[in-house]
Amino acid sequence: MSAISNAALFRKLPSTDEILRQPEVQELAAREGHTALADAVRTVLESLRQEIAADRLNEKTLDLALTGLPAAIERQLRQSLSYALLPVINATGVILHTNLGRAPLATAAFDHIRDTAAHYSNLEFDLAKGERGKRDVHVDRLFQKLFEEYGQRDAAAGQAALSTIVVNNNAAAVLLALNSLAEHGEVIVSRGELVEIGGSFRIPDVMAKSQATLREVGTTNRTHIADYERAITERTRLLLRVHRSNFAITGFTEQPTLAELVELARRRKIPLLEDLGSGALFDLRSVGISNEPGVLDSLHAGVDLVTYSGDKLLGGPQAGLITGRADLVARLRSNSLFRALRVDKLTYAALEATLMAYVKHDHDAIPTLRMMRISKEDIGRRAEALVAQITLTKLKVEVLDGESIVGGGAAPTAVLPTRLIALSHSDLSANELCARLRESGPPIIVRVEEGRVLLDLRTVFPEQEPKIADALKTLE
Repeated sequence: MSAISNAALFRKLPSTDEILRQPEVQELAAREGHTALADAVRTVLESLRQEIAADRLNEKTLDLALTGLPAAIERQLRQSLSYALLPVINATGVILHTNLGRAPLATAAFDHIRDTAAHYSNLEFDLAKGERGKRDVHVDRLFQKLFEEYGQRDAAAGQAALSTIVVNNNAAAVLLALNSLAEHGEVIVSRGELVEIGGSFRIPDVMAKSQATLREVGTTNRTHIADYERAITERTRLLLRVHRSNFAITGFTEQPTLAELVELARRRKIPLLEDLGSGALFDLRSVGISNEPGVLDSLHAGVDLVTYSGDKLLGGPQAGLITGRADLVARLRSNSLFRALRVDKLTYAALEATLMAYVKHDHDAIPTLRMMRISKEDIGRRAEALVAQITLTKLKVEVLDGESIVGGGAAPTAVLPTRLIALSHSDLSANELCARLRESGPPIIVRVEEGRVLLDLRTVFPEQEPKIADALKTLE
């Protein structure tokens, strides 16, 4: 095209005001608002200008584009006003997928969020006394019920009752505990436990921010209880044990047992803090996972304070939980840092509903626990039923044995037996298949192994299966 013809095409473009006066477009303004609509019109017009400048439009194709202008503006409006945070279908078999939001909430949790957040609530109001109250009482009472058999661990020995407070994540819980109990003092920890978690957050960095001094003992693979004992000085404020929640050290290794650390802490009158990271309130041995310690196990062993996450094995919202001796928790609660790290009413509502399911022993109400409890046979039957709906000639679909993983920095060596749907396509590579599935509505997230796309229904809600079937039927 010549420059002159391009200039003529530019002159054919209507102005923003002309488009906004069109009846079809005015209907959009009534629904979505004038400002958003005007932005969408400008974006569509700019796109047409770029097409003309690149010689990709002639008079005929431009006229066609102008005829479809209202529809193009509506599509642009929908795109600009759509949410960036979207629900997806997790078909990876990773139950606590960090990139996909970790633990999905129980139905009762978001029901409770809606009921309390859409109105005023008694977040910090004592209804019985008619005066200001404390927000953490709403969940501490439920933790007391869950831990009641350990709440007076050994009254004859003078052990204090347990208490729990909530902050915004487990890193914050560790930071608050270290700052409250060991500021300007030393904290002893094994070199083999100086872990880095997601996002490059490292235990030494958290400790530095807490104004506590790290005292490393032992070696990467072997640390003895005598290493801790020799490191204790008058500046020692805490013994710290960090659970290796996202990796495992095997081979020529050794670390003190929890009982040895508890005995040393009590004998030297130094609190023992354990960072469990994930922290299960559910007996994982019932689903075949035997190497992941639970919160109750640590408290029963005599650990003074335990920190753990809310959105991992507990199956609730993102939160950092600190449970332990009531006198130590009181010191954390009185730290001004606690206010900076505290959680809001939405988290308390979701956490309260999640804990209520534990109190009722309704474990299947918590999606994370329900997914871990699904048998390989049940998953296989669901997979076979879904595969039976797919009859495309270019798509090869089969069901085979595989493994699901817990994920989310929990139980790094544990796997759960499952049945997988394996896909391969005569015209599309595995990566191209993945991309096509991510473009579905809602996006379907899968994994690739050995050149095949794998779907694990363990992490797929049954009501999502028809959407997967519909997406697969488009892959001809």
